[in-house]
Amino acid sequence: MTSTKANPVVVGITGASGAVMARATVDELLRRDIPTVALCSNAGRLVWQEEMDENFNETLIEWQEHPSFVHYPINELRAPVASGTYPAAGMVIVPASMNSVASLAGGLSGNLLLRSADVCLKERRPLVLVPRETPLHSIHLENMLTLSRMGAVVIPPEPAFYLKPQGIGDVVDFVVARIFMALGLDQTMPDEMQYQGPEA
Repeated sequence: MTSTKANPVVVGITGASGAVMARATVDELLRRDIPTVALCSNAGRLVWQEEMDENFNETLIEWQEHPSFVHYPINELRAPVASGTYPAAGMVIVPASMNSVASLAGGLSGNLLLRSADVCLKERRPLVLVPRETPLHSIHLENMLTLSRMGAVVIPPEPAFYLKPQGIGDVVDFVVARIFMALGLDQTMPDEMQYQGPEA
């Protein structure tokens, strides 16, 4: 898939744990030359520093070297992605904080990330949520159920134990592959990530 044939994918990054999955998602989109728009909350920037041992702005500089990459500040509500007329292919929030999930479930869109996700819901475009780590209480689950009923796809970042992951990298690659399928960018999982059935 090339940038001349693909509509942009929006990647929302919130303050939940799992910055490595956001990094891997954007890296893979750009590797495929898929136009990518990144939106990161202030809490997301803080978690990025803690978990990645790098400043988010440093990562932005790296991504901005790619001609298919765009970044908008979280409070720039006049950005094109805030409108349903923007031809986004879909959006993934990775990782998705429970605050963001609750806001979306309640119809609140006080920043550009939430507004962009709300646009995907109202325009019936793919919206993928990768929630933060367990445990999840009843309100968390109810909020995700609400969004699932509205068409969002929830992808918990759980390892595929049948693939015998050798480390965090294998788990992240699996989650990213699931994200790409949920967004409609891939039709099937890579061969090495497909269940082969129990051994004889």
